Amino acid sequence: MTLRSRVLILASALAVLGAIALASVLHASARAERRDHPRAGAAQVTPGTVTLTAPGRMVFRNMAWGPHRDELTTTPASAPSGPRTASGLKCLRFYAASGTGVCLQAVHGPVSDTYRALILDARLHPRARYDVPGIPSRARVSPTGHYAAWTAFVGGDSYAGTNFSTRTAIVDTRTGTLIPSLESFRVLKDGRTYHAADVNFWGVTFAPDDDTFYATLATKGTTYLVRGSLRGRTLTTVHPDVECPSLSPDGTRVAYKKRVPGLPRDAPWRLYVLDLRTMRETPLAETRSVDDQAVWKDARTIVYALPGDYGADLYEMPADGTGRPRRISVAAVSPAFVG
Repeated sequence: MTLRSRVLILASALAVLGAIALASVLHASARAERRDHPRAGAAQVTPGTVTLTAPGRMVFRNMAWGPHRDELTTTPASAPSGPRTASGLKCLRFYAASGTGVCLQAVHGPVSDTYRALILDARLHPRARYDVPGIPSRARVSPTGHYAAWTAFVGGDSYAGTNFSTRTAIVDTRTGTLIPSLESFRVLKDGRTYHAADVNFWGVTFAPDDDTFYATLATKGTTYLVRGSLRGRTLTTVHPDVECPSLSPDGTRVAYKKRVPGLPRDAPWRLYVLDLRTMRETPLAETRSVDDQAVWKDARTIVYALPGDYGADLYEMPADGTGRPRRISVAAVSPAFVG
């Protein structure tokens, strides 16, 4: 082969590689452009004012692709699939009550992300910031707005397996006093103080008395509903096989996810409601696996997220085991009913 032939072959190869590289760049650019622009048929999202005291509103994390993805948005609670107003504030997890919000955020760094919790006022202005030592998972605010809680994965990133660890914190939103981990509380199991190296807590839900709360305790391969006391710094086991509890508005029932034997390991949960007076469990009508901490829309209805085309969709169904699930909003997660 002559020198001229070798040069022509090398030039042709470089041209092909250049074309492939250009095509890859253009494809990545097109994908980014699709993410940054709303899709046809997606929810209409426009910027505006979002508050946590507007009556009859649902505030949630918008998952629709476009310039407002991941922002807190709002719709009328009576029309959750309608046009959305976006706040400009991005959150991974969110909840609000009585004009106080908690927003779990990613802070993007040059090497890796870190996470923080923002305590928000009624107009979404940050009042306080706290470091979160892992991937945000759950967030709640007490009915009075006086306390906020969050859970993060500090090892692993899913509740489906057993190889994970969590950290759950509670903060007094009035004073800023932080309880960085529920592991500092005394655990009472079967009437006795319980110690174990493998305890994990997650999924706080508050009663309106500014003392009582409920959460999940996991130890020795079993989960328990625990009732906590902020003043007493205690956690008392109440019922087994309860995860991600959500206390009803009247404080008499807990909606939760429960592992059901025989289901796939990565999708093991069904939704139930526990009557705290009788300890009677009621399975709900949703037959799909739900990995979420449900929200009570009112005394009769719960709302929860399931995977969707944009990440997650919101569904509702009766809390008494009747009826059937109904999708109420696409591309949405972490709802709070405010006002």
